[in-house]
Amino acid sequence: MGIADDHRTYSIRQLCREFGATARALRFYEDKGLLTPARKGQTRVYGARDRARLKLILRGRRIGFSLQEIQDMLDLYDRKDGNAQQMAIALRRHRAQIEALKAQREDLDAAIQTAEEACAAMEERLTNIRPDLLPGADEYASLLKSRLNHDEDHPAFQRPPFRARA
Repeated sequence: MGIADDHRTYSIRQLCREFGATARALRFYEDKGLLTPARKGQTRVYGARDRARLKLILRGRRIGFSLQEIQDMLDLYDRKDGNAQQMAIALRRHRAQIEALKAQREDLDAAIQTAEEACAAMEERLTNIRPDLLPGADEYASLLKSRLNHDEDHPAFQRPPFRARA
């Protein structure tokens, strides 16, 4: 961030628009002590530090960190060691979170496969015993009915006039 950006201020609306967050979320983060905007009357004025912290908060939430974990990592930022301590702790937590997310993905993939197999078995069984109960059967029946009704107007489907036998 350049020196000019260090003194820039942002309204709650500007940060919400930039990050796709809600004002309610920003106020919540403020209540939790994650953000500390200045005040001009009733108006919140966010600085470059708050903007940077919001970016990290949202990234942390997307990764799956709790607000407490995010707070713990953000609190280490004030150290004068070039943020080495913060980065070392954040690195360990990120690596652990990657492993947890990979395990969740494996669980989700297995759950999806199980659900797909169950759907296929039920669809096959319903096809044999009650195809009218399959998803989309009503729409298909309506389509067929409308086409059949429409085709009745076609000359090939019209009956010849009744002729009395002599």
